[in-house]
Amino acid sequence: MEERANGIVLRHRPLTETSLIVHWLTAECGRVSTVAKGARRPTSALRGKLDLCYEAEFSFSRSSKSHLHNLREVRLTATHQALRQDFNRLHQCAYGALLVEKLTEVDAPLPGVLELFQSLVSQVESGRMAALVVWCFETRLLDLMGFLPEPESAGLDPLAAGVIRQFLTDDPPDVLAPAAANRINTFLQREVALNTGGTVPPARRLALETQV
Repeated sequence: MEERANGIVLRHRPLTETSLIVHWLTAECGRVSTVAKGARRPTSALRGKLDLCYEAEFSFSRSSKSHLHNLREVRLTATHQALRQDFNRLHQCAYGALLVEKLTEVDAPLPGVLELFQSLVSQVESGRMAALVVWCFETRLLDLMGFLPEPESAGLDPLAAGVIRQFLTDDPPDVLAPAAANRINTFLQREVALNTGGTVPPARRLALETQV
């Protein structure tokens, strides 16, 4: 039985000479992994439709034996081409996608995570690539997944704790004093490491270095 979903591509990789594994973030099913059979063939109907941050309506057949389901059809709804014109933008979105994968389980509902990741993509595509965008995304994702500690109990001073709380509102700050920025970065780096296997993903450094 086929299922339909709306989602965004978090990552893809070759499976065989002609097929891909595509990891999606969806509104309906959470994070879904699919096999795109024949997608690397020049004549495939899927060719050119499966890349980082491509958004689509797609159908798939669930596997009863694994978390790898069979991708059937894909109808693109957005490609975010501006990301392909600047590797710095891709670095930030790729880190966001990696963090989603590290902090979530497959085939489980993820209320709010798709919208959060789409917001990151939209901001980066529009040219807003400050470290604040990354920190705000990390804070909100950790909070959504239940991993964000109370800032004061984690050792943050009142000013830095207030910034963390502001990240969770509809009006996050646009500028931080250097001292506060350093404390925020150290705090979030520690929380990311604690919840992603004990080490900070190298992609985080690249994402924070790509500022405008």
